[in-house]
Amino acid sequence: MPILHSLTDYDTKVLIAFNQSLLGEKQFSEFLLKNGFPELEALAQAIHSNIKALEWLGANGYPEFAVLSNAIDDEPEAIEWLKKYNCNFLSTFAAACRKDPVAMKWFADNDLKLFVMMISNIQNILMYQSWDASDFHKFRRS
Repeated sequence: MPILHSLTDYDTKVLIAFNQSLLGEKQFSEFLLKNGFPELEALAQAIHSNIKALEWLGANGYPEFAVLSNAIDDEPEAIEWLKKYNCNFLSTFAAACRKDPVAMKWFADNDLKLFVMMISNIQNILMYQSWDASDFHKFRRS
């Protein structure tokens, strides 16, 4: 297996752009794409349930980020995969995004404010996705 990537591999400026991209800020999405970080833009889109972005991650050397997106969505196989391949930071990050109190405390205790902000934004994304999934006005008839 090739060397796996982690969010901790990136400079603060790039992580700030990723966080803003999560929030739908197009200029930050463009920054990531134009400056050699398409994997972070794809991850942001995958977290927003974009299947093509998820597939792109897997096909372009970032399977750990595709799995991270699925682990954030509480998929048991993805959670186990991160553990199996010792992606400890990503595993803890995904757990915190799912509101695991121990994981959330770990980020707070280690003063990882930027990651805490990302986690909070992802929790909000998940909440809105949950609301959309339960909104009968958005159900498709077939």
